[in-house]
Amino acid sequence: MELFSIFVQNILPIFLVAGVGFLLVRYLEADVQTLSRVTLHVLTPCLVFNILVTSDLSAGEFGRLTLLALGTILGIGVIARIVARALKLDRVMTSAFTVVVMFANGGNYGLPLTLFVFGQEALVRATVYFVISLVLTYTLGIFLASSGRRSLGEALSSVLRIPNIYAAVAAVVVIVAGVAPPTFVMRPIKLLSDAAIPVMILVLGMQLEQAVKPASLRLVGLATGLRLAVSAVLGILLAQVLGLSGAARQAGVLQSAMPVAVGTTILAVEFEVEPTFVTSVVFLSTILSPFTLTPLIAWLK
Repeated sequence: MELFSIFVQNILPIFLVAGVGFLLVRYLEADVQTLSRVTLHVLTPCLVFNILVTSDLSAGEFGRLTLLALGTILGIGVIARIVARALKLDRVMTSAFTVVVMFANGGNYGLPLTLFVFGQEALVRATVYFVISLVLTYTLGIFLASSGRRSLGEALSSVLRIPNIYAAVAAVVVIVAGVAPPTFVMRPIKLLSDAAIPVMILVLGMQLEQAVKPASLRLVGLATGLRLAVSAVLGILLAQVLGLSGAARQAGVLQSAMPVAVGTTILAVEFEVEPTFVTSVVFLSTILSPFTLTPLIAWLK
């Protein structure tokens, strides 16, 4: 009954809202690309800035959360690479397999779920993980997806176009300076920040509508298992090693266990690295995630 309650109260609402997004694309042909851009360039940066500026996060905890994010993402990436080599996958499929296993959906799915389950304090910690993951997606993720076809300058240029990075840097500057932003600045930021999470969930559903049947179900299942289960175990172990507890441990471990980031489909299409496979893993891992996240949430509580 406890597991059922966790699912109904925390995970089901996210899927219901995502379902609305799915239907908007399926029957009204809503433009997912425009809404995704609004979310990436306006709503999410405001969310990141507002959460970090109004938080009580210490420098030490920020550093340990950063190490947790880096260790989990890079660690599961190494494991994925080893598995891909053992399976003797070709170069393109190896890149696709590594990308989907490494990068979790800490934004559209992870942030609202953390807020629903563990509250505002945990949401602050989850945001740190999300920002680190976003930076790695558009740096290391680009290198992996491009398979060496893009230059360092082009990769850095992509990173510099991510508004969330500037929002995080601006928040750090404000915190270090100890100067509160004026009310006329914070109020519109707060309004846009409040809109971010529901719109992010809508975008998740809209993007899932584009999933197609994969060619290799076994490989899709293997990638899904690594993303949902092995990455979660890695997050638990690293949280223990780094001495994280309370909201920081709950947020960090939950973020490490999220399904594949929807943004990986953008990389797959852009660099032509098995987009059908990548989209299928995103879809399957998202649909199966309640079965792994529900007991994990019960354990973290």
